[in-house]
Amino acid sequence: MPQLSAPIADPASVDAAIENRYSVRAFKPDAVPRETLTDILRVASRAPSGTNAQPWKVYVLEGAQRDELVRIVSAAHKDVHQHPERAELYREPYDYYPRQWVEPYLSRRRQNGWSLYGLLGITKGDKERMHEQHHLNYQLFGAPVAMMFTLDRVMGQGSLVDYGMFLQSLMVAARARGLHTCAQGAWNPFSSLILPLIGAGEGEMLVCGMALGWADESALINTYETPREPVESFTRWVV
Repeated sequence: MPQLSAPIADPASVDAAIENRYSVRAFKPDAVPRETLTDILRVASRAPSGTNAQPWKVYVLEGAQRDELVRIVSAAHKDVHQHPERAELYREPYDYYPRQWVEPYLSRRRQNGWSLYGLLGITKGDKERMHEQHHLNYQLFGAPVAMMFTLDRVMGQGSLVDYGMFLQSLMVAARARGLHTCAQGAWNPFSSLILPLIGAGEGEMLVCGMALGWADESALINTYETPREPVESFTRWVV
């Protein structure tokens, strides 16, 4: 059936997959079937991109390679924590966050961080527990699947827009299959360690990583839900 006329049999399920996608930070170790991962990536490949360039490159790590990624980057993160001056060795390939936060984004960021820490009983100033929680990024929050996404440096900034649509499509397709994800910019500073490990080409840069698997429904942290601004706050009708 032509794409243009293909019906959406259950629009409510499409909406539910989008609305119930959120960043899970505790996963079960259960494996995800390869055919399921392949199907999710196939669906995500339908994401739009400028001139149909399809700039995404995906590296999927499972088993021993997944564990090696965790081991190498966890060690580097711990080393930087103990020797802050070594942070200069690890630079992000691009500015994911602004160098200077302004309102209203600063308040939203703080609200998100302190709400999450508050749920876990981490108080302001408890830098060790904050570090421990952040370090779980490099454990993939226990997820059995790691995905690393790269982009050829020759591509323009618009390809990052394309990438965002691809990542969202992937996460929604995963959610539709009962899986959960956590997109992670935390890996970016360690791209110099990650790119050789995954066999990326010389001209590739790391866009972000992602943990994927089955959510641990018993984990307290997975009860945290981020708020969203009402449509009226970010929409202006120009008529």
